[in-house]
Amino acid sequence: MNRKKKIFTKLSQKAKKSNLKANPKNKPKYISKADREKLELEAAQITSDASSQDD
Repeated sequence: MNRKKKIFTKLSQKAKKSNLKANPKNKPKYISKADREKLELEAAQITSDASSQDD
């Protein structure tokens, strides 16, 4: 029983790893709320600078 269990777990782990490699995650990386606010402020500054230079 023990030997069968070891073999089964090894094979299932190998199958699980190959499945993970074949199907990478498409989920975007998490960005914290503070970082999102910083990015928005930087984007707002860039757009305001660009619009002031156009005048």
